[in-house]
Amino acid sequence: MVRIFKNKNPGNALLLLLYALFLKFPLFLHPVKPMPDQGNNYIYYLVIKLIEPLSKNFPVIFSLIAFLLFFTQATLLNRIANSLKLFPKSNYLVGMSFLLTTSLLKDWTSFSAPLLVNSLMIWIWYRMVGLYNNSNPKTAIYNVAVIIGFLPLVYSPAIAFILLLLIALVITRPLEVTEWMVALLGILTPYYFLFVILFLSDQWQVSKAVPTLLLHFPKLAGSLWLTAGIGLLLLPFLSGGYFVQTNLNKMLIHARKTWGLLLWFFIVGIIIIFINPADTYLHWMLLLIPVAAFHAAAYYYISARWLTAMLHWISFAFAIVTGYNLI
Repeated sequence: MVRIFKNKNPGNALLLLLYALFLKFPLFLHPVKPMPDQGNNYIYYLVIKLIEPLSKNFPVIFSLIAFLLFFTQATLLNRIANSLKLFPKSNYLVGMSFLLTTSLLKDWTSFSAPLLVNSLMIWIWYRMVGLYNNSNPKTAIYNVAVIIGFLPLVYSPAIAFILLLLIALVITRPLEVTEWMVALLGILTPYYFLFVILFLSDQWQVSKAVPTLLLHFPKLAGSLWLTAGIGLLLLPFLSGGYFVQTNLNKMLIHARKTWGLLLWFFIVGIIIIFINPADTYLHWMLLLIPVAAFHAAAYYYISARWLTAMLHWISFAFAIVTGYNLI
């Protein structure tokens, strides 16, 4: 499978869909309502309120939306990786890795606020990378900052991504106070409109707009199975990081900046797992965009085919057992 997705063939788009269906089919076998999480915020509850009436006559509606989000995220992330030339040759490994990593833990297999945030973060990451040569940087920064400011209204811990925006400005732009002021204005814009809406509709409550943030140590793995799942996330990630570092001098400057921003994306994701941690691993899902890219690097650069095949099929079998409740 790795060998097939390592090439960019027209038929691989269809194969990626079949791959997604096989991994995510348990969504339709065991449809569940969205999981409660203390990080969920105003916009997420509004989305649930709009969709919930449909679930009475169509119980799999949340499963269908979740599947469509997973597949579109994998497809979009793969297209962006190829357009940014993360690898010497275009491939479908990033899309494959994203679908695989999002299937490794049970908490990631349903409709959730982090799933919505990931859809927006793929677009944000792409726009951040493009800031360094943008002909109209202030407009681009403002647009990115508005979406960044919108994220905590969906999922409170996503407020940490403001730090990622600041890091992106340092990496991709010369220091200009006006650009940082534009970024601050963009971050505050969604709150301004929400305050106006809440005030005019006589629903003014600070708690609906300002997220409650608490820092705690995240939940540790309570079983060997969960430990194995986290290990299957970390091992290819570390291997991919090693090969990216080894091949960094061969890459274009643009690709180096992209990988660097992905690493910072992962570090900010680590910070997020300390914010409002619950009894699930749901908020860990915000790590999976950079993790999938580094997984793809491991599959791409490891020359021993038997090793990449073994790594993939062990992870795939683990995801199937987890998703289909075979244990």
